[in-house]
Amino acid sequence: MPTRNKIRTAILGRRRPVVTDRDLSRLRAAITAFFFLDGFVFAGWVARIPAIKDRTSASEGALGLALLGVSAGGTATMMATGRLCRRFGNHPTTVAAGALLAASVALPPLTHSALALGLVLLVFGTGFGALNVAMNSAAVDLIAALRRPVMPGFHAAFSLGGMAGAGLGGLIADHLSPTRHLSLLALFGLLLAAVAGRTLISLPAPVPPGGPGSAAEPGAGTPPGGARPDGARWLVAVFGLIALCTAYGEGAMADWAALHLHQDLDASAGLAAGGYSVFALMMAVGRLSGTVLLERLGQTSTLIAGGVTAAAGMLLGSLAPTIWLALLGFAVTGLGLANLFPVAIARAGALTGPGGVAAASTLGYCGMLLGPPTIGFLADWYSLPTALTTVAALAAVSAVVTYGTRNAART
Repeated sequence: MPTRNKIRTAILGRRRPVVTDRDLSRLRAAITAFFFLDGFVFAGWVARIPAIKDRTSASEGALGLALLGVSAGGTATMMATGRLCRRFGNHPTTVAAGALLAASVALPPLTHSALALGLVLLVFGTGFGALNVAMNSAAVDLIAALRRPVMPGFHAAFSLGGMAGAGLGGLIADHLSPTRHLSLLALFGLLLAAVAGRTLISLPAPVPPGGPGSAAEPGAGTPPGGARPDGARWLVAVFGLIALCTAYGEGAMADWAALHLHQDLDASAGLAAGGYSVFALMMAVGRLSGTVLLERLGQTSTLIAGGVTAAAGMLLGSLAPTIWLALLGFAVTGLGLANLFPVAIARAGALTGPGGVAAASTLGYCGMLLGPPTIGFLADWYSLPTALTTVAALAAVSAVVTYGTRNAART
């Protein structure tokens, strides 16, 4: 009977405090592994999009519609995942979502039409959206127990996973078919999810005294644990807006940085491809140093400084007359944007738990969806450099919003 109760506790997510430093270290490593898994698997899929387009004989328009499956699946799932986390617990939900993401990445190369591709990408997007909410919710619990603002470190693992997945995909694209590549990627992802998931299932999520939102992050100001529910929801929306501004910039950089360098500044194809790499590398560097930055500056100052830095960097990157100045601007933009999304998600989760993570993540994901097409339309109407200045404008908006709500975040 005790064994049965223990199993039931793990499955249903009933929590007991994790009291030892060793338990917290194991949880931190396991959650970090899921962040790495998320970035690695997603980047591996992206690297094979051209080959899968050829396999399905899809036109650019049909492929674009099929790719919306990822976005539709992710967006539709995020809010529901918040409820699943409250029902079953953050840890079991993270493991299940990670397994779904890893398994579903093997499906796209098995399709032979744009319609079938879009349908399987709905499944892939479901895993991606669910994992992002669940693992961020698990991270929020751990942050409260550690009483250190370590969320940027988890997102650094996502960035490093993305760089590793994209790099590996580029290296083996000419040697392995998409089916073999993504099948091996699925096997690796399932193995990593099983190993890290065993730790998450065996160690229930730590509970901060007083429940969600009651534990402050050092350097983040007084927590709003005593805020009224309507005030908490309003602040979650504010942090969601900050996440949206950040994700807009990430999506725009991923899709348009290389084209800007090649088309507007006459960079070679190889050098142009390095534009996003520079941005992503400096974003990872910024996130690796994010915890120290938060402890020294605090949440509000970090968000304001990041928004201002990203705005200045993107103005340079989009309007610079030379390739090297543009690359410098992209690097500064990556540093500026690095910690905005992690901090926004962490604070939303500290306010209202998994529901806050889900709401802020959904808003942020909308920014990722809006960025690339908005840049495209503006580039048609004006020019690509002018369109890219909207990234700087939204980064500045995030800084202004943070400054305007600085007192509300402390109540």
